[in-house]
Amino acid sequence: MAGRRILDAGCGSGPLFAALRDRGAVVTGIDAGAEMLAMARRRLGDDADLHVVDLCDPLPFADGAFDDVVASLVLHYLEDWGPTLAEMRRVLRPGGRLIASVNHPFVEHLSQNPRHNYFATTSYTDEWTFDGRSFPVIFWRRSLHAMTDAFTSAGFRIAVISEPQLDPAARELFPDDFHDLSTKLSFLVFVVEVPPSAAS
Repeated sequence: MAGRRILDAGCGSGPLFAALRDRGAVVTGIDAGAEMLAMARRRLGDDADLHVVDLCDPLPFADGAFDDVVASLVLHYLEDWGPTLAEMRRVLRPGGRLIASVNHPFVEHLSQNPRHNYFATTSYTDEWTFDGRSFPVIFWRRSLHAMTDAFTSAGFRIAVISEPQLDPAARELFPDDFHDLSTKLSFLVFVVEVPPSAAS
């Protein structure tokens, strides 16, 4: 990580930004939520490079500005991945990587009505509670093929598709639930690359 220029896309309150910076990366964080970035600034300090940016809009960075883009549990909030992935590819140098995690599409499919069309890109809403207040959170479910097709259509080369399991250390934190959680699908992680010969 030392010296790598990393864009934390959808950085939220900054936990991943902090971990990357602690490992020597030069990190820039963006998020659509000004309140989330205020929390990130409290965590990271006034010198943290943070910007209010909606991932549906063009990114305010030069072509090839970053070695890596990380998008942790972000893309599944977007109906259309195309413009966002095109911008992420643009700001990556040739040979750069996008590392993205999303909700596993099979989780939502298996929990749906049997008539649910797995291949359709559709939205669903979860209710989340913070400080006693309820907030609707909209997710977009899409098939694995729709995801891989979006990456390749944006000019990325798929290097890794992973279904991560729980860290064994989580057994101490969740002793009663560890077995069930460690045997069920949860997330997908993609590592996709800009071809080394690609023009920025």
